[in-house]
This record gives sequence, structure tokens and C-alpha cells, in this order.
Amino acid sequence: MAASDSDKSRLDDAARAGWLYFIAGHTQDEIARMLQVSRASAQRLVSLCLAERLITFRLEHPIASCMALAGRLKERFALVHSEVVPTDPAAPTGAAGIAERCANLLETTLRAETPVIIALGTGRAVRAAVERVTPVDRPEHQIVSLVGNILADGSASFFDTVGRLADRTGARHYPMPLPFLMGSEDERDRMVRLDAIAKVKAVADKADLKLVGIGQMDQKAQMHVDGFVTRDELTEMMRLGAIGEITGWAYDANGRVIAGGTNRRLTSIPPDVPARAMTIAAALGPAKIPAIRAALTGRLINGLITDEATARAILA
Repeated sequence: MAASDSDKSRLDDAARAGWLYFIAGHTQDEIARMLQVSRASAQRLVSLCLAERLITFRLEHPIASCMALAGRLKERFALVHSEVVPTDPAAPTGAAGIAERCANLLETTLRAETPVIIALGTGRAVRAAVERVTPVDRPEHQIVSLVGNILADGSASFFDTVGRLADRTGARHYPMPLPFLMGSEDERDRMVRLDAIAKVKAVADKADLKLVGIGQMDQKAQMHVDGFVTRDELTEMMRLGAIGEITGWAYDANGRVIAGGTNRRLTSIPPDVPARAMTIAAALGPAKIPAIRAALTGRLINGLITDEATARAILA
């Protein structure tokens, strides 16, 4: 017998409560306020989520509204992969939900019997996803970095992900042992032609999955906050029309990679336009909406993992 609409709605509510409790980490009192139900109702919804096995270590029941938004994104932007998670009312820019789904994607890819290559960008969402991957022995796979992970002061980036995922999988890994930016375009060109770097690029070019973050290009741009670019360099890119960046490559509102500025000195592996391999971006939040929309429009990515609020804004 088919489930009634009321049954489906009840399971949606239970899945949402389970997500807020087990993934976002809220108390039942907080969930009751967020869902505008009594504490007893919130407790029953969490219990129903467990009883119906809507959640184990991963959220197994796709919430109907999230599925609908994911379908609309996939259709509008011709995506090969689209996932939308609930928005956490208490932390609308929190990455826990998208990190959980990215971890699930990584684990699914790593379960492949044949050898696969996973290429990773940097950033908070990607690092959080890697931290959630269940340790598994997969020495036949390869993990490769898309980004130089050395900052201007010579220190390593905190958000490097390749070594961490290799630790959790036993996979062979290929870091990008270069500064994020070189001093000049000529110096960059010489460095990326080095045999060791060319070999890393050759591995990345054969990636089965690329998982990247998207950064906005404004006064709070992560590239500046995290020490990859100076304030003057950021200002120059904004003047050139930069609205977002993927692995450091800045692009405009139409998703076109900008020819000048820091892009001339960037050591990151350039994006394919349009994306050829499965290239999934994990990003959410009001500040990133223009950058996400531009990346989708310019076909810099062919997959997106985001949350309800961001998805609705992109589709508006």
C-alpha cells in the first residue's frame, strides 16, 4: 500500500528532526523551538527517525523539499550530481550538513572495486568532509591536490586535505608542493613545468571525482582571511570583476575565468571549461550565492552540494 501524504510528511519531519539532532548537534529543546513543536513532539520525531532507520551514521531518508530543490538545480544547470541538505536555523552558514553529504560521496567513490582518482581543493567544507570519512584500506586508489598549499609566509595551509584523506584510506597521494601564488607569471610558468609538478597535473587530469569549495570575492573572502592573498591583491581582483573563486581561480559573474590579477601567478591546476570530470562544489550561505550561481552558469562545475536556503536563492 502506498504511503499517504500525511505519512510522508511525518517522515519528512522525523528526518529533519533527526538531522538537527544527530548531524547538526542540537538539543531536543532547540529542535522543538526550530520546528515549532512541543519538546515531547520533538522527542517523538527523533525516536521515529531512529525507529524507521531514516538515519544511521548517515541521513538515509531524503527530505522531499530537499529532493525537489536538488532536482530543479540539476535540470536548470544540466548537472550530473545535485544534493540539497536542510538549512540549520541556528547556523545558516554551518557546513556540517554539506560536509556529511560530501563524506558520503567520497566513501561511495572509494568503495569502487577498480582504482579511482580523487582530486581535492581546499577550504572548510572539503576539510570537514574528509574528517567525516570512515577510515578504510584502499591502497589501490589515488588522491591528488588541485591547489598549491604553501602560504605567502612559507607556512602550510591548515585546510590541506590530500594528506588527511590519504591517512584515512591508505591511498597513494600527490600533494601540490608549491606556493599558492608565485612572485611573477614567468616564475609560475617555470615552476609548473617542473617534472614533479607536471606529474601531479597528469594525475589530476585523469581524476574520476573533483571535490572543491567555492569562495566569494568580497572583503571577507576566504582567500584573504586564510592568508593566501593580500588585501591589495584581493582588491585588484574585485576591480577586475571577480565574484568568486574555485581552487584560487577567480571568475566573473558569468563564470568566465579572469585573465589578469592573481590568476597570472596562481599554481593551482586550471579548471576545465566546461567541466569534464565529475566536478562537485560544496558551498552554501548568502555571501556565496552570486559565486555559486556564476560557477553554475559558466559550467565551471557540473555538480553541487548545498543547503535549502542557498538552493532557493540560486533558483529564484
